[in-house]
Amino acid sequence: MKNLSLLFLALISMAPSCNNKPKVEYPENNNGGNLELVEAYPNLRFTRPVDFQSPNDGSNRVFVVEQEGKISFFKNDETVSETTEFLDISSKVDDNHNEEGLLGLAFHPNFRENGYFYVNYTASSSETLISRFTISSSDPNKADPGSELVLLRFDQPYGNHNGGQVAFGPDGYLYISTGDGGSGGDPKGNGQNLNTLLGAILRIDVDQTSGSKNYGIPADNPFVNRSMAQPEIYAYGLRNPWRISFDKESGRLWAADVGQNAYEEVDIIEAGKNYGWSDMEGLHTYQSGENSSEYTAPVLEISQDTGDKSITGGYVYRGTSAPSLTGQYIFADYVSGRIYALSENSDGTFSNQTLMDTRLNIASFGLDQQNELYICAFDGKIYKLKE
Repeated sequence: MKNLSLLFLALISMAPSCNNKPKVEYPENNNGGNLELVEAYPNLRFTRPVDFQSPNDGSNRVFVVEQEGKISFFKNDETVSETTEFLDISSKVDDNHNEEGLLGLAFHPNFRENGYFYVNYTASSSETLISRFTISSSDPNKADPGSELVLLRFDQPYGNHNGGQVAFGPDGYLYISTGDGGSGGDPKGNGQNLNTLLGAILRIDVDQTSGSKNYGIPADNPFVNRSMAQPEIYAYGLRNPWRISFDKESGRLWAADVGQNAYEEVDIIEAGKNYGWSDMEGLHTYQSGENSSEYTAPVLEISQDTGDKSITGGYVYRGTSAPSLTGQYIFADYVSGRIYALSENSDGTFSNQTLMDTRLNIASFGLDQQNELYICAFDGKIYKLKE
């Protein structure tokens, strides 16, 4: 999400009313199908929904995270009219700035057995906390708010660029996206600093402990044996990778990195790679391009001249409702409201296609247990694509 609170306030004032049906264009896509954007749960409304997750426990439940610090769930049925409160930590969460709050949720791969889940939130102490919570021993439909185990905490020097996603990879490790610490232009140089947890993708083992840490460091993390580097870092040189996701088929880790004032980018994250910020913004020099040959280029760059000014990462589509999108990375832009599909060509290059212009402030995407794709918008509704 973007780096200036004034910009967000302006955007919020422009956002469509919850009572107005958004104007949506339904263009033909490249495969000849006809896509529609529909309300997934017409009877439900949320306040600033920022994450949508399934525990994949066979319960057919989906969970929605609201930025103020609440998580609720409901049966994945379009006729559902009520939600159940799962966790409320709003008293611990600082959401005074537009980019702070309860930002991410991930269920342990063995959630059905151990009841563990993990959240990413900013606290009133100006810190990001990565915490584990546990299901209540007396009610399996409730989390125990007193069960919090803080795994990781680090300072946030400014109120923006917090990253926010937590996601388990196919290797069973927990990946965490962190922004560069905020303000504008990375004034503290965190993007190129391996001695900070900011501006990076982190990777930890939640099933182990290491010394005084409540987690373990995977032995093959790329900077484990490097001096003046944090061993949790998996990749770095990122500005604000607000949403990251794994492709369930290929295992690739995708990140959409919000740009400064000229370019948005999509990256495929690989161990040990440096993605260039703040020397580079997308494919272009920002502060210094002297070491540009050492940086990993994005697979897609979008100029902000198009009206796209705050990229929202999504998922590679593996569902059945929109088969023409299978294998394509679906993402959006928070400011323009456009939804895109990025596909890989046979020569390893990528082609980007505009699917539709929704004029929604799209904050996040999510998957249910059938791998269908859902879209969280700040008009309070959850949408999905149908063909």
